[in-house]
Formats: sequence, structure tokens, C-alpha cells
Amino acid sequence: MKDTTKKKIFQFKITLNYSTPKIWRRIQVPAEYTFFDLHVAIQDAMGWTDSHLHGFRITQKDGLRPIVIQYPNPEESFADYGERDERKEFIADYFDKITKQCVYEYDFGDGWVHTVLFEKELSHGTGINYPRCAAGKNACPPEDCGGVGGYEDMQSILKNPKHPERKELLSWLYLENADEFDPKEFDLGEVVFNDPREVLKEYELRFGR
Repeated sequence: MKDTTKKKIFQFKITLNYSTPKIWRRIQVPAEYTFFDLHVAIQDAMGWTDSHLHGFRITQKDGLRPIVIQYPNPEESFADYGERDERKEFIADYFDKITKQCVYEYDFGDGWVHTVLFEKELSHGTGINYPRCAAGKNACPPEDCGGVGGYEDMQSILKNPKHPERKELLSWLYLENADEFDPKEFDLGEVVFNDPREVLKEYELRFGR
């Protein structure tokens, strides 16, 4: 990564795949970010809790194996799978150079697959703190609800007062009534970004260096 990226900002649109209506966020992050830093920004903008594993995947041309970028698993060797350490890979070395987009998957069990689309490069705005969320629509699904299919089932149950699983679901969601959950709710002002350096310290305590 070159020093020229220090005053540049990258804008991305993060879209949760297969969701109807689309759940998306538009974020602006420093161009000198690593993929780990980008991961933290995506988590915060979407509304996830970073409670599960994640990874980035970049499709290459000519049928080459996709580039996989993620936090190293201490029980596996990156050399065995050709994976790259997200702490050491810079987004500026990939976006708008070898790709315009990548896949970000969170929670390999539920399989929350997001498209990360590079939209444009911006100049660092005076008096603006980055990262920032510039726009977005619709609520983030609850963690551990079973992926997109489970989320759709959850909404159907909440809409049906006679459904036998409704009471149990409300209890699981810590809700007193179904009206408290609005799948269309998204408040831009409530987005708070964590310092990726502090999050990295937590990761290194949990998973090792």
C-alpha cells in the first residue's frame, strides 16, 4: 500500500444477498484500511455483533481459484488453502485494481452472504470522521435466526397471532409483542463504529496472533 492512499476515501455499498426487500448500507472508509478494518466497519454498519467467523472472497478471471481473505485459524495453515491474512491485506491493493466487488460472508452456519461493491473514490472531507455510514435501508436480521430463510420464517410467524411458535419466538427475541420488531427500521444516526485497532486486540486474545 502506498502513502498516497492516506487522504483517500473508498465508498462501498454492502448488500445482504437474497433478502427481500434488500438490506443494504453505504459506507465510506479510509483507503488505507485492511480487510480486517473493513470487516469491522461492515459489522457496525449492518448491525451485526461480530459473534461468528467471517471471510472475504474475490473471484478471479480465467477460472483461477478465488482469493480468500480472512482472520487466520490457529488450527489450520493458510499455506494449505492459499488463504490470505486479512490483517495484512489492504483494500487499496484490490478494489478498483483487480476487482470492483467481493463477497463477505458472516456466520458460516447461518450463511449471511453480502456483496461488497466498490462504488467510487472520494477525497477526505473537511471535518468528517471516517468510517461513516452514508445511507442504508431495512433492519439487520437477528443473530442466529437461521439465515435468510430463517429470517423470512421468523417474520411470517410474528405476523400470525395464531402461530403455535409465536410466543416462544417473542421470548427468544426478548420482545413483549410483535409490533416491537420492524424489519424496515433503520436509523442512520444509531450507527456507531468501533475502533478496528481495539477490535483487533480482542481478536488476538480470542484467537491468537
